Amino acid sequence: EVQLVESGGGLVQAGGSLRLSCAAFGFTVDDYAIGWVRQAPGKEREGISCISSIDGNTHYADSVKGRFTISSDNAKNTVYLQMAGLKPEDTAVYYCAAERGLCRIPHAYYDYWGQGTQVTVSA
Repeated sequence: EVQLVESGGGLVQAGGSLRLSCAAFGFTVDDYAIGWVRQAPGKEREGISCISSIDGNTHYADSVKGRFTISSDNAKNTVYLQMAGLKPEDTAVYYCAAERGLCRIPHAYYDYWGQGTQVTVSA
């Protein structure tokens, strides 16, 4: 059974940093594209980053480029999202998600989803 478990969310002040983790179970992350998707209250889901370990590709949405970094630890079967320079508009539930294939562009239509972790950035 494919399962994704996020952790690392919380409350942080503007300008601060957080690292989200996505532990994968039932599959190997280097065989899949893993993405981070967020959903703010009253807004649609936004794909913000993805990674495919097999080809080393990473991609970012313009809204987070230069502030967020996605990485993968295949030995731990875990993908991370390091977030820096956080802004109040980054407040959202953050999901990790997976699909077979390669990371091309961040999107919000993956096959497998975690339960989400809340990130709140105070002004």
